[in-house]
Amino acid sequence: MTSTDPFAALAAQRTSVRGYTRQPVPDDLLHDLLVSARLAPSGANLQPGTFVQVRGAVRQSLSQAMTDAYRANLAEAEDYSYFPDPMPGHLRRRQVAAARALYDSLGIAREDRAGRDLQFERNFRFFDAPVALVVTIEGGMGAGCYMDLGMALYGLLLAAQSRGLSSCAIGALASYPDLVRTHLGLTPDTHIVCGVALGYADAAAPVNQTRTHRIDLENYFKVVG
Repeated sequence: MTSTDPFAALAAQRTSVRGYTRQPVPDDLLHDLLVSARLAPSGANLQPGTFVQVRGAVRQSLSQAMTDAYRANLAEAEDYSYFPDPMPGHLRRRQVAAARALYDSLGIAREDRAGRDLQFERNFRFFDAPVALVVTIEGGMGAGCYMDLGMALYGLLLAAQSRGLSSCAIGALASYPDLVRTHLGLTPDTHIVCGVALGYADAAAPVNQTRTHRIDLENYFKVVG
């Protein structure tokens, strides 16, 4: 049965887009989206986190620095732990399936390490989207504040979708927090959470045909009592 609920339809339409047109996003539209995102709930109304737009020469320099570090296999201490270590088997299977969906859409074989690396490097260019954002949070915030920021981040992605835009959250930026802080002139106690690419989807880009599966309700919903 097809839902007629507008929110359900919006949520179903939203997907991570990695191919964009050159059409610019007006500043006032971006500002409206961010205001909507900030309506997300937060514990004690702390409203944690900041969205930093990166433009021009700074964006180019940051993207090149992260790409160079990735190619040189350089590692930095991340500001927070993104994935479980070690990765449990059932979660590893979801991770592998997501990667397969992405690379299969591009015709990149599993053994094509060079092709996979080139695609991964596009994270550091914000997938050439017209809007590049870096999401930060103040150092010393508790784990719950990351949850609150995550709600605001999802609010931003949905707000963008509602206005005809597409988006992709980019966790890879969290791998190079010192590089990001240096290029953006951020203080040492500013933690780098992720990046966001935002713009108008290129309907002809094969990568935008990627779809990932969501687990069934019984896997994450339980009734007690």
